[in-house]
Order: sequence, then structure tokens, then C-alpha cells
Amino acid sequence: MMDFIMAPLIVGIVTLGIYRLFELFVRKRERLTIIEKMNEKLIDLSSLQKIPLPQLMQNNFSFSALKAGCLLMGVGLGLLVGFLICVNYFPFYGTEMQDSGWQIQQISGVVYGSCVLLFGGAGLILAFIIEVKNNKQKKEDKVSE
Repeated sequence: MMDFIMAPLIVGIVTLGIYRLFELFVRKRERLTIIEKMNEKLIDLSSLQKIPLPQLMQNNFSFSALKAGCLLMGVGLGLLVGFLICVNYFPFYGTEMQDSGWQIQQISGVVYGSCVLLFGGAGLILAFIIEVKNNKQKKEDKVSE
């Protein structure tokens, strides 16, 4: 049933893996270049003490977990709604019919795909709204201090 998504999913995973591998080597080379430049200039460590360093315990909250959670929740809800639509509106959904079985499969594929995309997008919009409200609240808290 999900054969249509396996090929693009595998291609995407392989592409992401290759990209991350190249990124790893590029970052390593950049870091080595920075270290070499620092050794060439022989930076005096006493001058570094005068530079104000950022607070290490600063609350840099990442919303990636929220985005992933809302996206997966939306995809799951989309699959559930798609299944409920197919069960309620197609009289012989899930049974083998020779005449209209192919048409039911095609229509149900469209229903599942559209529901997953619709609810996944709604989940990402919900995560964005939560992120904006949280950032707005943080700014208000900083102003009141």
C-alpha cells in the first residue's frame, strides 16, 4: 500500500546522508584552517580576557522538537482521518472487488495523501504559532526586567 513512498524516501535518506558526510568534512577543514590561522597570528591570551564572552547558561530553546512533534501528530491525525473517510464513504473499502477495486484504491490513495499533507501542514502552522507566542512572551519578560 505504501510502495509509492518507499523509493522517494530511500532516495531522500541517502541524499541527506551524503550531504551530512560532506558537511562533516568541510567543517573539519574549516576548523583546522581557523586553528592554523590562530597559530600564525600568535594571539595573546591576556587580550582575550578583556572581551566580554556571552553567558553560557543563556536559555537558547530550540523548537525543533516541537516542530517534529506537531508534524508527526498532524501526519498521524491525517492518516486516521483518511482512514475514517475511506471506511465511511466507500462501501466496499478493504474488500476485494473486481470491477471497482482499482478505482477505490486510487481514490483512497488521494484521500490519504491529501489528509496527511493537510494535517501535517496544520501541525507545522501550530508549531509556528506556539513559537511566535513564546518569543513574544520572552521579549515582554526582558522588557519588564
